[in-house]
Amino acid sequence: MSVRPKKNLGQHFLKDQGIARDIVDLFTGFGQPEILIEIGPGTGVLTQHLLEQKPWKFRASDVDGESIEYLKRHFPLHQEKFILEDFLRMDPKAMGFSRLAVIGNFPYNISSQIFFHILEMESEVTEVVCMLQKEVAQRIASGPGSKEYGILSVLLQSLYTIKYAFTVGAHVFDPPPKVQSGVIRLELIEGKVLPCRFSNLQKLVKQAFNMRRKTLRNALKPMGIPESLAQHPWMDKRAEQLSVSEFEEMTAMYEAEGKLRK
Repeated sequence: MSVRPKKNLGQHFLKDQGIARDIVDLFTGFGQPEILIEIGPGTGVLTQHLLEQKPWKFRASDVDGESIEYLKRHFPLHQEKFILEDFLRMDPKAMGFSRLAVIGNFPYNISSQIFFHILEMESEVTEVVCMLQKEVAQRIASGPGSKEYGILSVLLQSLYTIKYAFTVGAHVFDPPPKVQSGVIRLELIEGKVLPCRFSNLQKLVKQAFNMRRKTLRNALKPMGIPESLAQHPWMDKRAEQLSVSEFEEMTAMYEAEGKLRK
């Protein structure tokens, strides 16, 4: 039995064992997660290394039933670890886990959604190691002042330290994608206390970058401009020019004047 890569699921199966090992070696178990979840195991190229060398509780989640059946046959001693479930609908807290880690070769078509789901989880995600489209990986890791810097950059960097590890060519996949891939690692900033509610930071950052060509004075006008910010130099900048900490401070100023609920 083999697994056919499905275009509608954005599947590009990694076939290079060396790169699989390099990805797995990036994972440290930082923050002592109670479980490691692999997203989109496909044919199990990453999975086999995770099963062999990592001592923590492990689950591999995929929406592709063909893949899950293949993995259960290929790794008969670990059948209970392969679950037919959409990570985007997964609630680790309901499964009894308050701290988890995530690894995987993320499907290109839902990689951003995966990160937004991680941000929305009530369970703490202590570490993420993943491969995704190079442009998305660069966007997540980029800093202010670059054209790649955006919503995910700010929100993820508010909670995580992020390292762009290495680039992967198309030839190591079946089928080869039309773009390069990038591998990144995220580590939770333990003990960080935000000066604002994270949900409010999300609202403000999304509003700012949805009109990224405009100054913040114009981009944030629909939310109202707090009096303390009316003459602030930030208002004459564009969203991509503000650092993560400046966005956090700005959100706190919105909250202080009642523009966003504390």
